[in-house]
Amino acid sequence: MSALQIVNPKPYLNSLLGQDVTVKLKWGLTYKGTLASTDAYMNLQLTEAKEFVGKDQAGNVGEILIRCNNVLYVKGGI
Repeated sequence: MSALQIVNPKPYLNSLLGQDVTVKLKWGLTYKGTLASTDAYMNLQLTEAKEFVGKDQAGNVGEILIRCNNVLYVKGGI
């Protein structure tokens, strides 16, 4: 099992701009898409987003704004 790597969140999010990301929410939903932008509060805008419940795709969302307080983690790559 790999060790958890702790990073400074703002530079990490800025390094992921324009790349495919996986965003896991506190409520169990997962969104996968391209990180279009982030702001000073670490809100996230994804494009070409897909929603997943567990491992099953629940639908294509397209463009979505995710408020920062709902995010459990953000991972680069899909």
